[in-house]
Amino acid sequence: MNRWFAVFARFDWLLMFAALSLTALGLLAIYGINISRGVDFFQFEKQILAVALGLAVVAGLAWLDYRQIRSVALPIYFAGLGLLLLALVFGTTSHGGGRWFTIGALSFQPVEPAKIALAVFLAAYLCRHAYKRLNWTVFLGSALATAVYVVPTMLQPDFGSAMVLVALWGAAVLFCGLPRHAWWILILSAVVLGSLLWTVGLKPYQRQRITSFINPTLDPYGASYNVAQARIAVGSGGLLGKGIGEGSQARLRFLPEASTDFMFAVLGEELGFVGLALVLGFFALLLSRFIRIGMQSADAFAGILLVSLAAVIAFHLFVNAGMNLGALPVTGIPLPFLSAAATSVVCMFCMAGLAESVEVHARNRS
Repeated sequence: MNRWFAVFARFDWLLMFAALSLTALGLLAIYGINISRGVDFFQFEKQILAVALGLAVVAGLAWLDYRQIRSVALPIYFAGLGLLLLALVFGTTSHGGGRWFTIGALSFQPVEPAKIALAVFLAAYLCRHAYKRLNWTVFLGSALATAVYVVPTMLQPDFGSAMVLVALWGAAVLFCGLPRHAWWILILSAVVLGSLLWTVGLKPYQRQRITSFINPTLDPYGASYNVAQARIAVGSGGLLGKGIGEGSQARLRFLPEASTDFMFAVLGEELGFVGLALVLGFFALLLSRFIRIGMQSADAFAGILLVSLAAVIAFHLFVNAGMNLGALPVTGIPLPFLSAAATSVVCMFCMAGLAESVEVHARNRS
């Protein structure tokens, strides 16, 4: 019991305050969507269970010394890869993209824990070079390790999550310091790979999303419809919003996937500009705590790990908000802690738990 008190005494409660505040807003929005549509509350109840499981994960990881995780980084990497490969064989496709393991009414998206597995491996792999510029061997090795995850993710197909994995890797290697002239090679590689991706890598519906983003008039009742309805929802919220459960776009089903992909638009309509500013403020607090804990840990592994995880959360936020505002093409990226995506919620709390483990144990050196 004394050990638990010691753990919680060292908690970063500002980080948990931000995470729980975002979660509470998400639960309120999901409840409002369910009650306004007169449907059952299974989605809301599943989100409650995911939050409870996530909090248990936070407590368990905070109790565990994060340095023990570094020692098993390679098995964790292969476990994440195994989930991605199994998803290609046994997973089911949902809403046109991504593979899920489905058991009855419950589903599990393997790419979400794979993001954490890759972050742990890259942190362990790169930490020996964190205080000097990366050499080309280490740089290319980290790129290859990331590509091994990106390829099966693209084959699912899940373009959004594949880009999250690339962003995670980019944050890790930038934190450590790129080799000389690496910027030019990265730009050239991005151009070449982007061309190949467009011609042979993307499914027709994925290309249609991008072309509709560039020119919404091409398909106003198809691929452009969701974005148009999301922008209407955000704009109609005004300064203070219409109130929880009172958003007409979500209530009248004009906005598809309101509780998942388009949660940002729901919050904009129901909470208004002030509510969205509050949400973004909570995200800023959360990300700043991740960075602060990582930087103050005096441990390269912890620093790279938390910077990488912060990049995952920031990229999710940037892409989800961008597609809701019509600034980015639509992808199936959930809004962290807020969207009704149980696997994502548990994994986001897992990231918070890793940050708390660093906060609790980094200064507790024998």
